[in-house]
Amino acid sequence: MEPTEATDPPEATPARRDWTDGHVARWQPVLPGLDPVVEGAVTRMKKLSVHLRRVREQSLVDFDLERHEFDTLHKIAGRGGSAAPSELAQDLDLAPASVSGRLEALEKRGFVRRTPSTTDRRRVVVELTGTGRETWLGAMDVLGGEEYRLLGVLTPEERNLLNDMLRRVMIEAESTEPPHSWHG
Repeated sequence: MEPTEATDPPEATPARRDWTDGHVARWQPVLPGLDPVVEGAVTRMKKLSVHLRRVREQSLVDFDLERHEFDTLHKIAGRGGSAAPSELAQDLDLAPASVSGRLEALEKRGFVRRTPSTTDRRRVVVELTGTGRETWLGAMDVLGGEEYRLLGVLTPEERNLLNDMLRRVMIEAESTEPPHSWHG
């Protein structure tokens, strides 16, 4: 019986080429010390990041949200659906006055409501409304769906391995070590 793509193990199936394969092939003669595996991995990560950013931006258009509106709704949702303006200012790395302006605009759109705190009447609590939660979730679902679609080409074990490997790379990126020469 002749092997078919359905019966061949994944490593026996010839790999399809993507844009990055051509990019690496173009640069190898120009930069003889270029590691094609490193260049390929980094370029693919960059292109994947750009792709996901485009999907996210399109989801914002589809849900009639500005980036800063989504970010604010996201931070409120991340705090269980309610937060103090001071917490949002810290989460968003903004001045309190900037957060007040954002909250006013979101309140006018019906995405949040500001109510006095039940524990301290001098304080305000910002809560997502049903509309705000639905809008935020809708935009999140678009991006999440694309993430699952893309990583769905991997087995659960491969996704775990990829996640673990990227964690190791990020730990190095987040370290305080100075950058090393790429050609050393």
